[in-house]
Amino acid sequence: MPKQDTGLTLRDSETRLLRVIRELEFGELRIIVQNGEPVRAEEIRKSLMLKDGAAKPKAQ
Repeated sequence: MPKQDTGLTLRDSETRLLRVIRELEFGELRIIVQNGEPVRAEEIRKSLMLKDGAAKPKAQ
């Protein structure tokens, strides 16, 4: 992929975040930002569906 000059300079934390994203085969990340800079990325490991749709009242 060719590089494009966007006029932006990446901080070290942003470069590390991009590396984490590219190395992630699939999944979700939660990114914590402070003062406009990513400070932590949490990989979401497990998500469970417990029920389909909204709760329905029981028929009486």
